[in-house]
Amino acid sequence: MVPSADPKPFSPPTEGLRKPTGMSLSKTFDQKTLHRALELSLILKGIFALLEILAGIAAYFIDQHFLINLVLAVFHDELKGDPHDLVANILIQAAQDFSVGTQLFISLYLLANGVTKAVLIAGLLRGKLGYYPAAIVVFALFVVYQLYRYSFTHSIWLVLLTLLDIIVIWLTWREYKYSPQARG
Repeated sequence: MVPSADPKPFSPPTEGLRKPTGMSLSKTFDQKTLHRALELSLILKGIFALLEILAGIAAYFIDQHFLINLVLAVFHDELKGDPHDLVANILIQAAQDFSVGTQLFISLYLLANGVTKAVLIAGLLRGKLGYYPAAIVVFALFVVYQLYRYSFTHSIWLVLLTLLDIIVIWLTWREYKYSPQARG
């Protein structure tokens, strides 16, 4: 028996389905993923900003005597075994050089840094359009300063912080660039 040919091919029903708006699903997914990545990185930076504010407050109240005692307490065993321990002696010297001027500078620097970042991050998380270019400029200045500091310290933490800042700058720029409010 020969099957009869159906004169009308099957087509799925289209009633109630929305027509594509020109934006592909993969592009929408990418934008949503990048938006979530921006939010996550901003939350991470917000935690760092809060820690900077707390460290700035703590630095204001910590004096030279306290630091010297803290270093001696932490490195007591090392110094007992080796009075010439390099790390312990460097930290003791740093604590002895911790002047009131240095204390005030560190405190104000950390507070200003933390508060500036917190304000920018709050504006970005709320989607305030004017915060995007301001955040990009300020975070770029932090990157430049951190790279400058890295040339002296070679701290892996500065490298990681700088990488986070660069990612946040890129995500912020991308979010701003594709924001409907920025285009219209």
